[in-house]
This record gives sequence, structure tokens and C-alpha cells, in this order.
Amino acid sequence: MVALGGGHGLYASLSALRRVTDRLTAVVTVADDGGSSGRLRRELGVLPPGDLRMALAALCGDDEWGQTWSRVVQHRFRSQGDLHEHAVGNLLIVALWELFGEGEAGPAVPEATVAGLDWVGRLLGAQGRVLPMASVPLDIVAEVQGADPARPEETAQVRGQVACAKTPGKVLSVSLVPPDPPACRPALAAVEEADWVVFGPGSWFTSVLPHLKVPELARALTATRARRIVALNLVPQPGETDGFSPQTHLEVLQAHAPELRVDVVLADRAVVDDADALDKAVRMLGGRLMLADVAAADGSPRHDPARLAQAFAQILRQ
Repeated sequence: MVALGGGHGLYASLSALRRVTDRLTAVVTVADDGGSSGRLRRELGVLPPGDLRMALAALCGDDEWGQTWSRVVQHRFRSQGDLHEHAVGNLLIVALWELFGEGEAGPAVPEATVAGLDWVGRLLGAQGRVLPMASVPLDIVAEVQGADPARPEETAQVRGQVACAKTPGKVLSVSLVPPDPPACRPALAAVEEADWVVFGPGSWFTSVLPHLKVPELARALTATRARRIVALNLVPQPGETDGFSPQTHLEVLQAHAPELRVDVVLADRAVVDDADALDKAVRMLGGRLMLADVAAADGSPRHDPARLAQAFAQILRQ
């Protein structure tokens, strides 16, 4: 299985999928430009490591070793100095990239990037592999309507993942800079060899759709013989998908990747107000709708790993 995304959404899907399969690869967006990742990216010219770190932490086992290392790599320093808010895992990943890049600032070759992530995965006992979707850092450019509240009908381009997430207005589409980045070769191979590919959950415009804007990866996702699952979000993403219904997410997906076919769309039963409209949108993508209880029992807007794993397992059985 190959899971696509970034941030907390990919963390949720990987936490569930590692309970379903022992052959799991995460393909992670590399466009973050904020926080610890953004600082390392700007200072050292490396891929932003944060989403890669979170994916590795999600793949840690439930034993003492796995849970201890998961907490270690997620730990952030608290200080009044330059280390404030840096995540331990980010520094560890970048250190390995520099070592495998023969001392250069940042990985000298794409193979060094993959090797460094594999070594961190071995240390953590990760139950799967983590790969970047591209071999170079990317910038997300969003076309936003109403970014200027004084001119709500006008559209403007907003550059950068953090800016895209925080800019007021309605995101219409996203693109990447550079527009034709080199895809990670092992990621392409994983998609080609997969039985299943999972999109989402996650920030729709900044974590899920960017994979479909890397031309080589988009072609691989369209051509693969794998079956495709789309796991929908529980709530709209503030600043990105405010006011979006579940079916709107699918309409945006289709607009960004018209040739992509989907086999199954998984949605939480409690958040679907119009099942007929959602089912129609799913059928437009060539798939079938599965409704299940996958949200946390405490009512918070997050997926429960055990429930989500049960839903994925049911899809695989069917």
C-alpha cells in the first residue's frame, strides 16, 4: 500500500494502515516553509523534513521501543535561543542527509535523501518506508479569490504553504514552483508496484493535491494498476476549505486530475449530510462510497486509528 499526503492527515492514515499491512510506503509532500522545517530549508537548502518526520513517527510500533522513539523525534526544544521549536527528528534527518551527502549542506544526490530517511526508519523500527514526493524543495502557489477582503471578487496568487493556509478568501486551485520538479524515483516505483494507493485525509490543497501536480508522479498515479482509495476529512480545513462539503473535495480533486479514477471513497458517516450527493460525486470518479464510523469517540475532529484501520481492512476484504 502507498499512502500520499503530509502533516497530521498522513499521520492519521499511516497510524491506521500500519495495523492493516506490513508493506507500506508513505509518499510525502515537501513544500512546508514554516516553523522548524522552513528554517532548516532556508538555512541549509534541504527538503523540509517536518512532514517526513511525522510520517516516520506514525510508523513506529506500539512497543516501548517504538513509542519512545516516536516521542523523541516529535520532541521540540523550548528555549530563548536558536533551538527554540526545532524538532529533534528534523535535526536528526538533516544530519543524516549531510553525512550521506559527503559533508555538503543538504543531500548531494537524491539517493542521499532516501538513504537518510531509511536509516532513521531503521532506528525507529518504523513499520514501513517514508519517501519524499519530489527530490527538490517545492513552493505551493494558490489561486485565491477574495484574498483582499476589500475586493472579494478578485483573484490573486499566494505563494508558500503557510501563506496559502492563512490567507483569507477561497482557494480555487494550486500549482507548484518549480512546475516540473524531479519526482523521487523510489516513490514512482512504489506507486507502480502498489496494490492500493490511499489519498488523504489531510489539508486538501497543501497536502493531498500537490502530489497530483508533480507531472511524473501524477502520470504514475493515473497509470498504476493499483486500486485507489480517497479518505475524506472530518471537517473543512480552516483557511483552505472553509464551507466545503465532502463532495466539493471530490469535485476539486477531479478538477486537478481529470484523468484520475477512484475505486473507493471513505467518509465518516456522521459528517455526511447529503449521502446521495456524495454518492453521485463518487460515481463521477468511477468509484463507490463507503460510510463508516472512523472519527474519535470523544467528538474531536480527528480520526481514530483503530476505527480507521477497521474501515481500511473492510475495504481490502471487499
